[in-house]
Amino acid sequence: MNDSVTTGQPANDAAQDAGPAPAAAAQQEARPPRDRKRGPRAGDVQPTLEKLAALHPQLFGAVFRPLKRGIFQDLLAAHPDAFEKEALKDALAFHTRSTRYLTAVAAGQQRHDLQGQAVEAMAPEHVHHALLEVFRRRQARSAEDLRPKLRDRIVQAVEASGLSGEDYAQLVRGRDEAANALLDEALAVAAERRAKDEALRRAFEASGASVEAFAAMYGLDPRAAARSLERAQRASPAA
Repeated sequence: MNDSVTTGQPANDAAQDAGPAPAAAAQQEARPPRDRKRGPRAGDVQPTLEKLAALHPQLFGAVFRPLKRGIFQDLLAAHPDAFEKEALKDALAFHTRSTRYLTAVAAGQQRHDLQGQAVEAMAPEHVHHALLEVFRRRQARSAEDLRPKLRDRIVQAVEASGLSGEDYAQLVRGRDEAANALLDEALAVAAERRAKDEALRRAFEASGASVEAFAAMYGLDPRAAARSLERAQRASPAA
């Protein structure tokens, strides 16, 4: 994958939810200015990350889970004396920019609250931009051209979103021409597969046969046929 296939900005929506931390002018002057472009460094936020992992291992422990929007305020409310606002904001920014976190977002996992419960679906645009960023980082360490794999993952994301190709593109299309070209490829593949799935669904319903018998009639793998029929059912307006 060409290094120009990037997101423009990582999907650190939990950190964005944190918002600017109010501070007195004297406190701001007492602190050395941070490099906003570089972002917080691991050494700066490690104690806060360790505290988060101890308090909420189901979110910040061995397995990273996407965080619900507003998690910054939830953490402050649940632990009013445990965190300094600026440190917590920096820790969340660092956490949500990590490859492990972005990989969870790219997988389309739901957002979770402080109890580790799934509470809301991940927006398709956040899944898409996380996919681009994760693959950009992997490509930087690989001699293999990862664009075909990324295209296939985008196809899966399009199908999982339940959106039309046009609606999906409106949500995720950016200024990166290489990323947009790959998006167009994925949308074409998704459209072709959707048409084939729909034709298969109609033939299956007209046959009156079981999935196994239908697959045998057309020389199809039963599991592949079942997946196609399931995709067609999800994509059907009646569904």
